[in-house]
Amino acid sequence: MAPLDPHSFTDSTHAFTTHVSLSLYFDFASSTIHASALLSFQNPHTGPISLDARTLTIVSVTDPVTLAPLPFSLSPPDPIKGCHLTVSLSNHSSILISYSTSPQSSALQWLTPPQTFNKTHPFVYTQCQSIHARSVFPCQDTPAVRIKYAARINIPRHLSAVMAARHVERRPPYPGEGWAEVSDSVWCAEGRVVEEFVMEQAVPPYLFAFAVGELGHREVGPRTRVYAEAVASLLDAAAREFAGTEEMIRQGERLFGEYEWERFDLLVLPPSFPYGGMENPRMVFLTPTVIKGDASGAQVVAHELAHSWTGNLITNKNNEHFWLNEGFTTYAERRIVEAVQGEDRAALNIGIGWRGLNEEMERFKDNMEITKLKTKQEGVDPDNVYSQVPYEKGFQFLWRIERQIGRPAFDEFLKKYIATFKFQSIDTDMFLIFLKTNIPGIEKEIDLEMWTEGTGIPPDAYEPVSSIYTRIVSLANEFKLGRMPREDEVADWQGQEWELYLENLPKSVEASQILALDERYRLSESKDYEVKVAFLQLAILAGCKDYYNEVEKILKEVGRMKYLRPLYTALVQGSGKDEQKIFAKGVFAEAREGYHPIAQGVVESILTKHL
Repeated sequence: MAPLDPHSFTDSTHAFTTHVSLSLYFDFASSTIHASALLSFQNPHTGPISLDARTLTIVSVTDPVTLAPLPFSLSPPDPIKGCHLTVSLSNHSSILISYSTSPQSSALQWLTPPQTFNKTHPFVYTQCQSIHARSVFPCQDTPAVRIKYAARINIPRHLSAVMAARHVERRPPYPGEGWAEVSDSVWCAEGRVVEEFVMEQAVPPYLFAFAVGELGHREVGPRTRVYAEAVASLLDAAAREFAGTEEMIRQGERLFGEYEWERFDLLVLPPSFPYGGMENPRMVFLTPTVIKGDASGAQVVAHELAHSWTGNLITNKNNEHFWLNEGFTTYAERRIVEAVQGEDRAALNIGIGWRGLNEEMERFKDNMEITKLKTKQEGVDPDNVYSQVPYEKGFQFLWRIERQIGRPAFDEFLKKYIATFKFQSIDTDMFLIFLKTNIPGIEKEIDLEMWTEGTGIPPDAYEPVSSIYTRIVSLANEFKLGRMPREDEVADWQGQEWELYLENLPKSVEASQILALDERYRLSESKDYEVKVAFLQLAILAGCKDYYNEVEKILKEVGRMKYLRPLYTALVQGSGKDEQKIFAKGVFAEAREGYHPIAQGVVESILTKHL
């Protein structure tokens, strides 16, 4: 076997999948999908072919032409990779797999009506990054393999579906579409409807995405529609927050070249969504916590938009090179923010990132391998080492190159890089060869090996310089000496200013200082989750039990890991915290079912480490 990804059973000597055609029957009562997947390969293959599967029940594997059964085996589950599905082929260029998902699918979150905004209908959505597509359909689940796909989604008529693909039509079910797994009487039953989609551009499996629920939408631009649950107030707030999306797309095109995906639609998911955003092409998924009322949430949209070039067009070959997705995208996001919202906003964004990068060094002080850009992840669950390092250290590396050669030259380099590698999956070495070829002598000016393979923050990384950034950090330093900012000093502050201020306060402040700060500025009541969580983290570390109710409320109403990780960690980290640890364990026991499976796993790993 010649593996090409530490997180996949895919064999580099086997034929790669080029197209997948799916028939998916959604059974909300049992939280399962009964499905068939037609996998087509780049060329006919003889011998075993290796696929990834997790918590799937494989019913049959057949030749799609003759329907003759094909021999297959399913290994016991590996705790990280799931099951190794091996199918024996004899000059086959396609196979048909009938299967069912499990209620425990790591990609899927099935929400009951009470867990939704409207409290009326159920909802289900996917989160396939990093290695969870295999729990929705058997596949070569590595970004080294790019696939096109088609999907027929059979759902109750009162619901609708969206996908990270082009919508073809909504229509009645036709007999025979369910293939072997779903009988015609079930597939074509009264009250069912089929939504049909196609993805005509090759994408890595982690970008496969759908959502099904009671959905509404608002138009916000010629290429953008905002979807969410059909709640007028939610849709209107989302439309206001993201009204500037078309201008961001235009700026992205000016900087990085043509937008290749036709549509840039947005889906605001229920609060349990574990990330800020997910860059699914044509249909970005967003947490409702980015709707802040001041358009600053659009910076998350800028990040997901930037992925349209770096991440979706050019993709890391596997998770060991994740910085190629996220470092480039963080750089691109800040260029878009600077163009649309100004240099001060971009500087605040960089400053918050710089603070976060320094905090990650503390988090991984016992496992500095994870602070490299080019990591080794054999036997490592990517969800457990997800961090700001590939984003912020990757950004710092690219910013260092920009400072060395100047922005105009770097802009030309970026456009050439994107044009050269689009619709390909690459690794760090390929990037470095391209860099040295196109910027001769760069390795004499910048220690490329230290940046990509060294641990920690390189000495030529750069803290941002701007008057607003310097002023906020200075005020945070004065707080350590007992001086709180005056109201006239913070009169024009929005969420990002407060976030940067709180992030720069020492983690060991007195409870009396926390209470005084909140009495003056009501930070615990902020509508901006970034501000609220940063404040509550300090309050927990200071031993302020006054805020436990607020902490519990957030942990029960929101599933975004950016908030869960610091709050649970603050509660359980360190010695002599028995009461806090009992509190954390109790909250998680009650909140767990409301979290996406990925978030459940992350919180469990935090509690296991410290309890």
